[in-house]
Amino acid sequence: MRYQVSGKQIDIGNALQVHVEQELGAVIEKYAQRPTDALVVFSRSGHEFVCETVVHLSTGLTAQARATANEIYAAFEGCAEKMDKQLRRYKRRLKDHHKDRSEPVALFGASSYILAAEEQSEESEPESLQPIIVAEMETKIPSLSVGEAVMQMELAGAPVLVFRNEGKDGLNVVYRREDGNIGWIDP
Repeated sequence: MRYQVSGKQIDIGNALQVHVEQELGAVIEKYAQRPTDALVVFSRSGHEFVCETVVHLSTGLTAQARATANEIYAAFEGCAEKMDKQLRRYKRRLKDHHKDRSEPVALFGASSYILAAEEQSEESEPESLQPIIVAEMETKIPSLSVGEAVMQMELAGAPVLVFRNEGKDGLNVVYRREDGNIGWIDP
């Protein structure tokens, strides 16, 4: 497994890197059979340290955790606890509901765009109906069941997930509704 431990405007010492690899490795090996890589980023937010961790699993799923604390080691420990909890829930759901998946999740390429927010009053008409594209990047669309898509969305902490439905071979969307429930769009 590959580890990438870095800091945003913080010098990360060798001792912290070794500690992160040992502790995070123990958490991941407990629940994930074939993890591929882990990215751990430390930063400062005011007087607190922030630890953000992203772990990519060989099944195509991604787990994310974030924690803050007054000390850098405490921030990592909080983040590791959250990652442990997410991976434990993921493993439990896989055992309960998805015993039949034998191969990794298939991924399909797609373009992702970020559009500029418009600062206009309600009375004025836009000059053009074409939005201004701020950023364009490539993204992967996983081929999942609806249950796996909901699990992936919850693990990533995302409000919405676009996926290719394995059962119907079409693009679907799951999203978190304002009332806390999950919505599913199946065109």
